[in-house]
Amino acid sequence: MIFDFRLQVFQAVAQKLSFTKAAAELFITQPAVTRHIRELEKQLNTALFVRNGNHISLTAAGNVLLKHTGKIFEIYLLIQNDLAQLSDGLRGNLRIGASTTLAQTFMPKILALFKRAYPEIVFTFIRGNTESITQLVIDGKIDVAMVEGQMHYPQINYEKFSDDELVLVTKSDNPLAKKGEIVPHQLLDLQLVLREHGSGTLDVISKALGEVGISLKDLKIELQLESNVSIKQYLLHSEAAAFLSMQTIIGELKRNELSIVDIKGIEMFRTFQFIQLHSRTSKVIDSFKLFCRGHINI
Repeated sequence: MIFDFRLQVFQAVAQKLSFTKAAAELFITQPAVTRHIRELEKQLNTALFVRNGNHISLTAAGNVLLKHTGKIFEIYLLIQNDLAQLSDGLRGNLRIGASTTLAQTFMPKILALFKRAYPEIVFTFIRGNTESITQLVIDGKIDVAMVEGQMHYPQINYEKFSDDELVLVTKSDNPLAKKGEIVPHQLLDLQLVLREHGSGTLDVISKALGEVGISLKDLKIELQLESNVSIKQYLLHSEAAAFLSMQTIIGELKRNELSIVDIKGIEMFRTFQFIQLHSRTSKVIDSFKLFCRGHINI
């Protein structure tokens, strides 16, 4: 990377508002995080954080810097990607996988752009839920994949590339949509459509609800389906509700077909990750991941 590592440290602290969590994410010590932030504040001649005991918050200057940091990283990645295309003339074979949400939203566009940028690379693409795609990586049948969820296997290298939010949605003329917000225990009265077992989306939902004392077995599950597209179509013709990725419902929200229902005290965020075997690295894989980072719009 050609950017100043201190900016990456700053972004991690600013997003998590925790030196400890930032250190864990970046695989460095907490004193190292503190040192990088101090050096950056000295360089900019301004305070970026307000320290109040164990709590921190961004200063006005910190908010300004955070607003621009993401754009800076995106520009750097585009520069690296464009330079790589000039210099490496990559060719070869690449087996790519993606979990369902990513396969339906991000991947069609990225695969088309990647093929245009690297015409000498012959790739295949497989989609499935997080569990099945992860197993294909473990079995050596996929070189690199993009998944969501909570799974962690020691033989796999996990590399974060984006975050996403899950929200409760229903069709816009459902009486539930008019409420706008519910409390967690009201979920127990709703007819819900969920993703299938093995889905990374279902893992995130289960964990978030578990934190407020709700188990999946407590819910009234009307149906479980294997794709977000199927769930959206089902919702449009039923009184049920479902948890869906914000990335999958942008069109329906704009057309006022679906509405978001907030759940007081519950937020569902997940991390999208690249996964590959620790032993499986190559210039082609690295270039694909770099290309995705440079063109992602999540």
